[in-house]
Amino acid sequence: MLHLRYFVAVAEELNFSAAARKLHMAASPLSQRIKDLEHELGQKLFDRSTHHVTLTPAGSALLPIARDVLEQVNSIPWRLREAAKSQRSTVFLGMPNGVHPDLRERVNVLAERVRDRLELKRWPGTTADLVTAVHEGKLAMTLARLPVTDPALEQLPVMSERLGAVVPADDFAGRDSIALSELTGLSYVASPEELMPTYFEQLDRQLSELGIKKRIRLSNTGYGGVSEVISSGLAFSISMLDEKSPMHGYRLDNVISLPFQDFEPRLDTGLLWRRDRGEHGDLTELVTAAREVFAEPLNC
Repeated sequence: MLHLRYFVAVAEELNFSAAARKLHMAASPLSQRIKDLEHELGQKLFDRSTHHVTLTPAGSALLPIARDVLEQVNSIPWRLREAAKSQRSTVFLGMPNGVHPDLRERVNVLAERVRDRLELKRWPGTTADLVTAVHEGKLAMTLARLPVTDPALEQLPVMSERLGAVVPADDFAGRDSIALSELTGLSYVASPEELMPTYFEQLDRQLSELGIKKRIRLSNTGYGGVSEVISSGLAFSISMLDEKSPMHGYRLDNVISLPFQDFEPRLDTGLLWRRDRGEHGDLTELVTAAREVFAEPLNC
């Protein structure tokens, strides 16, 4: 291959010095490589004189052949990429906010399990948007905060997380748990509606029935806004207790999480996909692998 590259460079330049510069080598070894090629082929490829270099009939015949061979060689990388691409499809798995790192690791295991046939990419969003995207076929699967009531979707429980009270630290210093009755003087602040899974709507109603009547409604602030209100001493919220949960990253200095003494809220997460795509459809292999990877739901 190298000798053919040297030959084409000289044939195009008809000048050994110019061809050597193009190849980033000295003229003398380039001339020797051409002689080696001529010896191997048993044909003189160039007529050389002091001032001129011309192709012989054999050299003229070899030039289109050499160019074609080199073009084929140069095309190997992209042809391999195309071949691999045709065998591996890219599919997307939705990831709602605050996915626990242990669950994220399970997703990585799933991606590795199917990597020979599928490239599994993560796609962020709220549970509502991700579920809609799966229903419409834009995503192959999604993790979603349960409950989800779409009958077209199959659900596989993958994680259950214990929830606790997120309260102002100044008001509950030194405590290791809290009773729901102690929070009646504070307002309950939920996550902004555009981020809030259906479960928290149910939780809101349940808290009202249990005596928590005051509410603060936020919008367009994100989870950081919720933490800001709690830190100021105006409200409490409910969120994941496990210290490894990424939701703890939104906490400010004057905010702590405490387990309830008399209340046991839990947030369940499921893996969802279209039933018709998972049963003898294009996602059969992915669904089979997912059932194996998520066979034992996580609890924390």
